[in-house]
Amino acid sequence: MKSFSLAVAMPLLLLVACGRAEPVEDLPSQEELAAAANAAAAKAMASAKADTPASRNYVNVERGFSITFPEGWEKDAAASNADGMVYQDPGAGADVRIFWQKKDGEQTLQQIVATVNEGSEGVSGDFVGDNEYRGTANDGEGNNVALRLMKQPDGSIVTASFVYPEMLSEQYQAMAERTLDSLRIFAPRDRTPEGAVPAAGSNAARP
Repeated sequence: MKSFSLAVAMPLLLLVACGRAEPVEDLPSQEELAAAANAAAAKAMASAKADTPASRNYVNVERGFSITFPEGWEKDAAASNADGMVYQDPGAGADVRIFWQKKDGEQTLQQIVATVNEGSEGVSGDFVGDNEYRGTANDGEGNNVALRLMKQPDGSIVTASFVYPEMLSEQYQAMAERTLDSLRIFAPRDRTPEGAVPAAGSNAARP
């Protein structure tokens, strides 16, 4: 009886032993596990980038200027073209406009500023050297306007305006200053070797 029990048990013991003797090399190594984890992380990052809105930094290489728009604002495609861009704060009545304008005869920056400010109220501003103007005004329709004009070496003008409801000045005033501060000008593509754009730290307008 005892020998019969052992005879029955032997196949079971062999089966269990076989199950425990599975080759170690069939299991993933630490290196393989790490590679799989890195691949998963890279895939997640790629997916996150695909879901991220376009950069707020607008660079017009052909016209030679750049600016950073406020976060969450939306492009007004109908009002934008090859010379510039318009971004709006959805539902708030505020917008940023930046456009390039070719040189118009012998018109000075002072004359251009006077034209821009026509019809505005409470105009206040200063010239920074010969090639830049910073100012504020009211458009007479309940909106404040912050302006920055920069003259390029060839005489063309880049005008950036930040318009927002006067009643929301506390919310937008600092934002307007930061946005206009981010405006930079540099040599357009056709005036730069191989179309290179100068580094951000060296492309500020010089008086």
